[in-house]
Amino acid sequence: MRWRQRPPGSNWGDFGPDDQLGRANLIGPEQVRQGALEVREGRSFCLSLPLDLPGGNALNARRHPPRLSPTRANDRPYLNFPLGHVYAGATDVISDDQVLLSLQYSTQWDSLAHVGSLFDPEGDGRLRTTYYNGYRGHEHVLGPVDHGLPQRDAQGAPGPYRPVCCEGRPADASVARALGVENLAVKGMQGRGVLVDLAQVFGMDFQDIGYDQLMQALERCGATVEPGDMLLLRTGFAGLVLSMQGRPDPERLHHSCAALDGGDERLLQWITDSGIAALVADNYAVERHPPRRVPQDGSPYPVLPLHEHCLFKLGLPLGELWYLDELADALHALGRTRFLLTAPPLRLPGAIGSPVTPIATI
Repeated sequence: MRWRQRPPGSNWGDFGPDDQLGRANLIGPEQVRQGALEVREGRSFCLSLPLDLPGGNALNARRHPPRLSPTRANDRPYLNFPLGHVYAGATDVISDDQVLLSLQYSTQWDSLAHVGSLFDPEGDGRLRTTYYNGYRGHEHVLGPVDHGLPQRDAQGAPGPYRPVCCEGRPADASVARALGVENLAVKGMQGRGVLVDLAQVFGMDFQDIGYDQLMQALERCGATVEPGDMLLLRTGFAGLVLSMQGRPDPERLHHSCAALDGGDERLLQWITDSGIAALVADNYAVERHPPRRVPQDGSPYPVLPLHEHCLFKLGLPLGELWYLDELADALHALGRTRFLLTAPPLRLPGAIGSPVTPIATI
């Protein structure tokens, strides 16, 4: 077994010692049937932003817009390419392209390999890079270097960074041998979605949403969630991104709209108790990032506490930057909050995140 102790409040082992699906296990045949029963109007809504949005890299300096280019053979770019250059007399014209894409640039799923924690799974006092259900960094989730455990200097700032190259791996390689996003693709991520419109209840101002505010929003929207449901939160952020037409204003984006308060322990406990199978929002990180509350005594803490709780402890997939405005308008007009959600990620083995084109059907 990969662990002798599990994090407090986690569900490691509850779905089996080798589970890689986490709370997505709760989406079974009954949840899919319940989702299908919500199809009454026969109307479908695309819940993805155009995948070249937000534009630039203002939201995350590591992530860049997709870059399309032609495929090539014999140094010939196959775009508007007459096949007569290969087959004498042929009349076909071929266009064939490829893409360089940051998998979590736009509308996305986070896999369970996206956020782990420095944790002591063996109970021997030694911290290890650990992911959901005890899977290990540098063993199951592989990158080109071993970063080592972070240290602090005399002033409490991060100490020198001395990565160690890992033999036998290309300098730019990464692969999740466990917990990759392909597991969610095989599962299908189809079932009943429930929309809670935070923007309708609280407006578009910059604010944190804790347990009390979420309960207020559920009541105001007339929404209830049951185990196996996928919960979607609209803040208006993706609509704001869309309105900027690929030229995002980072100052405005970082000071607009609601986000969950990942430091609210009652909110995290509600996520555990609710039995939801996935948590989705139309904003950048679902939770407020960076957090506005951090320990002042130098004690260890997660910068992404909701990610740690959901991905690391519960195996609860997170969706980010989904576009929910048109679906919200349609559901409001009908007095509904539930719908059929179909949202499989790419079946790309070893990937840690994935763009997604979710479809809601009402």
